[in-house]
Amino acid sequence: MNIRNIAIIAHVDHGKTTLVDQLLKSSGAFRDNQEVSDRVMDSNDLERERGITILAKTTSIIYHDTKINILDTPGHADFGGEVERIMNMVDGCLLLVDAFEGTMPQTRFVLKKALEAHVKPIVVINKVDRANINIERTLDEVLDLFIELGAPDEFLDFHVVYTSALKGTSSLSADPSTQTPGMDAVLQSIIDEIPAPQVDKEAPLQLQIALLDYNDFVGRIGIGTIKKGTIHVNDNVAVSRLNGTIQQFRVMKLFGYQGIQRLEINEASAGEIVAVAGLTDINVGETINNIGTIDPLPLIRLDEPTLQMTFGTNTSPFCGKDGKLLTARKIEERLFRETQKDVALKVERVPNTETWIVSGRGELHLGILIENMRREGFELQVSKPQVIIKEIDGQKCEPYEDLMIDVPNEYVGDIMTTIGDRSGELINMEARETVTILNYVIPSRGLLGYMTNFMTLTKGYGILSHVYKEYRPIVPGTNTLGERNLGVLVATETGMATPYAIEHVEDRGTMFIEPGTMVYEGMIVGENRYDIDLAVNVVIKKNLTNVRSSTKDNTVVLKTPRKMSLEACLDYINTDELVEITPNTYRMRKKILNTVERKKYDAHVKRGEIE
Repeated sequence: MNIRNIAIIAHVDHGKTTLVDQLLKSSGAFRDNQEVSDRVMDSNDLERERGITILAKTTSIIYHDTKINILDTPGHADFGGEVERIMNMVDGCLLLVDAFEGTMPQTRFVLKKALEAHVKPIVVINKVDRANINIERTLDEVLDLFIELGAPDEFLDFHVVYTSALKGTSSLSADPSTQTPGMDAVLQSIIDEIPAPQVDKEAPLQLQIALLDYNDFVGRIGIGTIKKGTIHVNDNVAVSRLNGTIQQFRVMKLFGYQGIQRLEINEASAGEIVAVAGLTDINVGETINNIGTIDPLPLIRLDEPTLQMTFGTNTSPFCGKDGKLLTARKIEERLFRETQKDVALKVERVPNTETWIVSGRGELHLGILIENMRREGFELQVSKPQVIIKEIDGQKCEPYEDLMIDVPNEYVGDIMTTIGDRSGELINMEARETVTILNYVIPSRGLLGYMTNFMTLTKGYGILSHVYKEYRPIVPGTNTLGERNLGVLVATETGMATPYAIEHVEDRGTMFIEPGTMVYEGMIVGENRYDIDLAVNVVIKKNLTNVRSSTKDNTVVLKTPRKMSLEACLDYINTDELVEITPNTYRMRKKILNTVERKKYDAHVKRGEIE
């Protein structure tokens, strides 16, 4: 059977997973009476809730006697490591571009990875059913991007397909009125334009691992494309390890892909994408060969993490009230299990403590891990995200990012002011009819905690995208970059917050809690109006002097507290604060809970006796 191996790449929310749904339907992958949910490839609960793809997914369809293996990749920059590895598995890609938004930062990133791997792209202009689209401008932007990234001449004359993945229509014409039901235009273009894998089924086995998965029954599973030869279940094979050694193991299980299912198979030949189980610590970049014919492929380069957080066991007075998984042993097992399938994540235990430094690609990358652990019943506490500082040529350097902002014209001034305050350097500004596109280069620190502020300033209409660029020397005088400017209201007593107490405190700032909330000493209960922290008592009750006044609290009218999501809490805290996370709630708190001890510590810091 003929084979085509392709990846679907795009900026976040340009419609990759929805397009895969339509490709599956058009190819007859589902029965007529089969109920299929939208975004069927997003199998994880968090992926469905947030509408993003977190992990790369493999699927396979049959179209006109050709097997098309499709890899749906994440669009968010934090999960870009999946994209770069996938390019080693495919011979072509569908580059999706939103007909309205045009090229975005992540479009540049994923196309750059495809061109570096010399993977042939087909451009898919998606969402042609949207109002106010400019297809001609979008195509010009795509061509400019190809030229800017140094695409070879044969790729500049790229094939273009026009689709509405939401409506399930496609066409080879830029005129939206020519759209026809089904994805035949896309599927036929894949067969016509993407080359078949250049393989030799008779040669000795050569299979490089590009992705990882994990299964409690068989352990770590390596996923890759067979470049040469054939592999069978129970074969004894050799793997070239990252450290240069050769190790033998037996293939316990072999998996192939059919539709959205991963099926056990007995053998597979060159050109197929397979999952191999049998070596519990197999790693990305390692090559599997026949014993006696060792022929490793070049190692796959992985980008290093740029952000880290400290995870620790929960030390708050409310520890153990919600979660079942509290101990250091359980947390450590879970963190290291995550590293079994996520090679972009690094975990290192701090000696003689119950804390771990967890490094990843960005706030979303680490936030997803925290949210998954919370839902699994873990209790833990985490610190403010910090960028990873490197020493390069004797200089301390920090990561910088390309930042692209799409904002309605009336909010441009506010956004430029706030980005300027965060050391952003304006590279380009393009004013359109109703929106302005701003391009910046900014330290990663400058983006920490900015998203909530950005959405408030633009009333939810702004679009912010960023992608890692490079490490640069730290600019002197930017030590407080990424820190919150305002102080917080910190509880001095443990107990239940009362309307009477909150009424007397809320004039000092903005409350995060409502009456009836259980609080403890050192817990952050609100935001101060000024740049200093303020210790407040929110549990004090009104002294009752007679029967009539016992109902006085019922007439208290309080302001609505600010609701803080988990991401907002992680964005909000400063370096002397933590977020306590349990299955049912999350609370912001000071690292030092005792009010007197904390004030002594802060005084030492102000005098410069402690850094």
